[in-house]
Amino acid sequence: MENLVYAIILLPLFGFLINGLFGKSLPKMVVGSIATLVVFASFCIAVSLFLKFDADSQPVIVRAFEWFRVNGIQVNFSFQIDQLSLMMIMIITGIGSLIHLYSIGYMSHDKGFYKFFAYLNLFIFSMLLLVMGSNYLILFIGWEGVGLCSYLLIGFWYTNKEYGAAARKAFIMNRIGDLGMIIGILMIAYQTNAVDFLSVAQNSSKFELDSPVIIFITASLFIGAMGKSAQVPLFTWLPDAMAGPTPVSALIHAATMVTAGIYLVVRSNFLFSLAPTTMDGILFIGLLTALVAAFIGLRQNDIKKVLAYSTVSQLGFMFVALGVGAYTTAMFHLMTHAFFKALLFLGAGSVIHAMSGEQDMRFMGGLKSKIKVTHITSLIGTLAISGFPFLSGMISKDEILTNVYGKNPVLWVILFLVATLTAIYMFRMYYLTFHGEFRGTEEQKHHVHESPSNMTIPLIVLAVLSVVGGFINLPHFIGHGNYAKLDQWLKSIYVYDLELPEVNFGTEMILLALTVLMFFIVWFVVKNIYVNKKKMALPDEKYTGWERLSNRKLFLDELNNATFVRFIEGLGVGGNMFDKGVLNRFVDFIGSGAEDSGRAAKRLQNGNVENYVLIMSLAIGIILIVNFILQ
Repeated sequence: MENLVYAIILLPLFGFLINGLFGKSLPKMVVGSIATLVVFASFCIAVSLFLKFDADSQPVIVRAFEWFRVNGIQVNFSFQIDQLSLMMIMIITGIGSLIHLYSIGYMSHDKGFYKFFAYLNLFIFSMLLLVMGSNYLILFIGWEGVGLCSYLLIGFWYTNKEYGAAARKAFIMNRIGDLGMIIGILMIAYQTNAVDFLSVAQNSSKFELDSPVIIFITASLFIGAMGKSAQVPLFTWLPDAMAGPTPVSALIHAATMVTAGIYLVVRSNFLFSLAPTTMDGILFIGLLTALVAAFIGLRQNDIKKVLAYSTVSQLGFMFVALGVGAYTTAMFHLMTHAFFKALLFLGAGSVIHAMSGEQDMRFMGGLKSKIKVTHITSLIGTLAISGFPFLSGMISKDEILTNVYGKNPVLWVILFLVATLTAIYMFRMYYLTFHGEFRGTEEQKHHVHESPSNMTIPLIVLAVLSVVGGFINLPHFIGHGNYAKLDQWLKSIYVYDLELPEVNFGTEMILLALTVLMFFIVWFVVKNIYVNKKKMALPDEKYTGWERLSNRKLFLDELNNATFVRFIEGLGVGGNMFDKGVLNRFVDFIGSGAEDSGRAAKRLQNGNVENYVLIMSLAIGIILIVNFILQ
């Protein structure tokens, strides 16, 4: 098994090195094939390991070498293979290989083709390092690695200044969260004298329930999760990250990187379960994020921005599940979200490809008959996220809603409202894009065509997964939990049993009926507005009232600029003035003084031996006279 574990993580690194060093001189098909095959090979190996594991299998630690020792703490560079890491590895490499295949067609005309695939492979390597590391330090290396790759891929088309600014914004906002995570890791090491997950879990019993120390540690880790998983207030970077190529949005900002925060909390369940106060904070932040992002998504006109705010909102759903202690439900929604959101992003990319780069839905329409595969698969993705009965998104989202109702019915009402808003903006996006009359230019109309097979095959595979993915963890009331395979699979990774509030069968059926009824009402109303009444999206400046607030993103970017960005820029300007006005002048003064003294000394150092003897004699005389006077 040891060699297989090494192969999983080293294959993407190998792809990065080959394409990064030699990709410029290789044919594009060779570059794309190498990058795709190494990730797919990692997926196949992960599946083979999965088949050897069962729900009761103990974690396997594969030690590469001893990294360092400090203050009695031994830190090994090692990997941990268990039920949670295997689940994440298969999501990362499985969806990653599909997106790599898709990218061969999407990026075929880009001059930086080989660099793009090198960055993608490096990202997969970093993400695998994050989920396979056996301790917090290796997790943090992968954490920073995906942050670097995110910066490189968001700003991939760096000649555009706005794209460069979006990459810097993502990088800087993630550093804010990373500081909290570093503090949390240092506190864990100080308190438990260990950083590996198994040892910290064993030593976690020393913490008192909801003690200040455990609250501080978990809150610090959660700040890191807020940055990476785009929670209020550290979420505004993710919509701007749509500046990157669409496959980047699908891989990094829908299926993998942004879910790292959820993985961190679930992996650290032995700490968070001891901090109910932090859990309540996670619940509140998740609920606020889901609501704010869903509201903003209602009146966005850029197809990728709609999906970006949808991602933020769905991440909020996952954190709500974590906040009530439903770790498995959060991981279940993470998995189903990876299926349908990757599908929706790749579908959007196929639309953009067909529309010659156009992303504004106001200039689309009538595409369902022109790009049929993209239309059907995008419809499946829309139905899944909106809550169509028995599709993956409906099953996982309903589990979250049920758990929240058990916690507090008022919270259920708020989350139900968020689910309603989700269905509204997703159907709005679908109908504006695929129905009605074509609203683009004649040149675009002439260019519209279905994407090549290397782009449509991943769409079809993800559409199938979006349909059947929910059956992996059917609700507990079906077959008394015998079909809740994910529940059984992950049960061994939880150190403490959190008893979730029970919801009786009758109430659960009523809640389920309400969500299904909501879905069909929203579908009917939105279709009536955008198809029957043919309402179109307005120009940005014509929105008023709540629509203006939604379209302008609640003016959060303006608020950030006014409170933080301008203040920091002001500090930068002040620092620059101090540097030029004070430090530079002081340095220049020292330099000019040294230069002047050199010139003066130069006159004395003229090579005349008689002068040197005279100066030495005078110096000796002065020393003798001073010494005589002092005596």
